[in-house]
Amino acid sequence: MTNPREPVLHTIPILSLRPTQMTVGMREVKEKRLRWRQHKSKKQAELLCQHMIPVVLGPGKKHYVIDHHHLARALHDEGVKDVLVTVIADLTMVDRDAFWVVLDSRRWVYPYDAKGERHHYREIPKTVAGLKDDPFRSLAGELRRVGGYAKDTTPFSEFLWADFLRRRLSRKSITDDFENAAEKALALAKSKDAIYLPGWCGPAADD
Repeated sequence: MTNPREPVLHTIPILSLRPTQMTVGMREVKEKRLRWRQHKSKKQAELLCQHMIPVVLGPGKKHYVIDHHHLARALHDEGVKDVLVTVIADLTMVDRDAFWVVLDSRRWVYPYDAKGERHHYREIPKTVAGLKDDPFRSLAGELRRVGGYAKDTTPFSEFLWADFLRRRLSRKSITDDFENAAEKALALAKSKDAIYLPGWCGPAADD
């Protein structure tokens, strides 16, 4: 007898995945592509089974990605045609016009562009191939990797950090010298200005 709490798994074409965000950090995507290439085909098949893409089933039974956008984009760029997904929620009964509002209420959508500006849901790309680059998202990802903040379950926490950095560093500083920008980001992350952000792990208070 099947345990109803076990995730329901499906294999679907990667280009049928519908994003719930507008951008990714392409530097992070490139790193995932590089790691993918380092594995032989058998290992790659195992990794696909281990890294399922979480989705919400929406109107028309379309699969809306709620995490792992970077992985999905990296796999697409590497020529992977199909991925394994796990359905987190079935919202096929929700009216099409209300669907995005429901996603937003559950913090499953992030309709902000590479400038941090909010857009209408209709402007979210229809496939992972349409995701645009946000260098600040790459910087936020690197910041977490070097210990600038802790991994957190808050939805889109990396984007919150990206927006924090966006208001304090220039895009040019990242594209011209990423390593130097990462050092500046680390100093900013340890400051009291970042105390409200998820995963903040700055210096302990003196008192």
